[in-house]
Amino acid sequence: QAQLAESGGGLVETGGSLRLSCVVSTHVGIFRSSTMGWYRQTPGKQRELVAAVIHTGDKKYADFVKGRFTISRDNGRRTVYLQMNSLEPEDTAVYYCNSPIPHTGTYQFTWGQGTQVTVSS
Repeated sequence: QAQLAESGGGLVETGGSLRLSCVVSTHVGIFRSSTMGWYRQTPGKQRELVAAVIHTGDKKYADFVKGRFTISRDNGRRTVYLQMNSLEPEDTAVYYCNSPIPHTGTYQFTWGQGTQVTVSS
């Protein structure tokens, strides 16, 4: 069973930056062919997509992070990154990574623990 290990969260001031990492313990071939996404969740709200990168390298972003966050991947390291700049208090959440299975609403891997991001005002 593949595992997801998110890291890099922390407490930053408004306008600060963080770089999140997610290592996926799966075969490199599976990782290479997978779409990978970053999601976030706050108490009482549903988990929402922040950014995704497909196996071709194409990327998509939620409107609320465009121009501030950058998603990238290193297939050899089976790792997906999220560079977060110009952080705002509204970005405070637990951030998770996973691989969405297209057209199903489900995910390829079991959710990890996530990494807490807290932005102070």
